[in-house]
Amino acid sequence: YQVGRIIARPFYGKPGEFIRDNANRRDFALNPPTPNLLTVLQEKEREVLAVGKIDDIFAHVGISKAVHTKDNMDGVDQTLALYQNMQNGLLFTNLVEFDSKYGHRRDVLGYTKALTDFDRRLPEIVAALDEETLLIITADHGCDPAYRGTDHTREYVPFLIYHKQFSSPGALPTGQSLGATVADYLEVEYALPGQSFLARLK
Repeated sequence: YQVGRIIARPFYGKPGEFIRDNANRRDFALNPPTPNLLTVLQEKEREVLAVGKIDDIFAHVGISKAVHTKDNMDGVDQTLALYQNMQNGLLFTNLVEFDSKYGHRRDVLGYTKALTDFDRRLPEIVAALDEETLLIITADHGCDPAYRGTDHTREYVPFLIYHKQFSSPGALPTGQSLGATVADYLEVEYALPGQSFLARLK
């Protein structure tokens, strides 16, 4: 039936006032195609730390350590905590409320508040970074809270890349690969589809 994932969403509350229990959400997914970026990194002894629903989405394949979260701000807290003891690898975080609680539910005001809350934490995240860390902020799909219906919307999503040594802000061309770029930055050979744009970053 080509079903890639089943999402189990527990709720609490009473009829008419149910609330999703994001901390206990579980995604039951098919194993991802391998090799992929996560398995390639693990094979080269790079850590792959997952925050949020990442480990469930990848069926726990290629994940060194995983932490589930109850909301976006808990996701930021867990990310910062894991980062403190990280050595060399990828810290992969999903802030699920943007998608499930506000995007799909078409809650514009809730989405606005969630963006504002994250924006207020961003200086804290940047301040915690060392001189070698590459920060990438993006989304896996569009989920416009002002659009009709409840499905994903615009599939072209922006991404931001930050490094403390960058001195020339600018735009990157489309068609580049984040996976290949991450592998390139971590000095891991990457023979999968996609082209690194690391050389363009400065």
